[in-house]
Amino acid sequence: MQGPKLVIALVVCLLGAACSPRNFLTRRLAGDLITYADAFKTQQQFSLRLGVVSNKDYLSPEYLVLERRGWITGSTVRCSAEVSPPPCWDVALTPIGVETFRTLIPSDGGATQRFTIPTARREFVGITGISRTGNLADVDFTWKWVPLNEVGAALVAGGVNFKSTVTFKSYDDGWRVVEGSPAKSNQGLDDALKDAEPAP
Repeated sequence: MQGPKLVIALVVCLLGAACSPRNFLTRRLAGDLITYADAFKTQQQFSLRLGVVSNKDYLSPEYLVLERRGWITGSTVRCSAEVSPPPCWDVALTPIGVETFRTLIPSDGGATQRFTIPTARREFVGITGISRTGNLADVDFTWKWVPLNEVGAALVAGGVNFKSTVTFKSYDDGWRVVEGSPAKSNQGLDDALKDAEPAP
């Protein structure tokens, strides 16, 4: 009686070792792999340029929001050789802007007139569907931007969910999310995030 039970237990152990949880593309696994991918963890950045800027830059939606918040001010100036066509603006931080941006601007910025500020991070919302064909799968998912600071809260549309589709590929050690821009027609995570549309 002990012999058959021992054989069955041994077979179950061997099968369990051969199949890892990554061999089955579940919604939970797909969500975890997307969330921990480098492309998904990349933060949204805003580039703030002080000093002489073009009219196009100064009238961009981001600069208009900063001006409405009272964080920057601009006065018309003569365009420099590097910045054209006229009109041009001399952009400076207001005292409120200095207080707001003080902790966001790198301490080694010195006399630099251009600063890159992290404004938001992606937050995974959920998997909406998985379609498998052989060793490939298209995974539909939703996500949203979450502001990291006061500037992000002003520049990022909060509460908007985005939908994306990314390709997964099954390897000998389990499923992996395709990152970057693959040469084939499959959609990598970088492209999926860039092509995201607001979810209904």
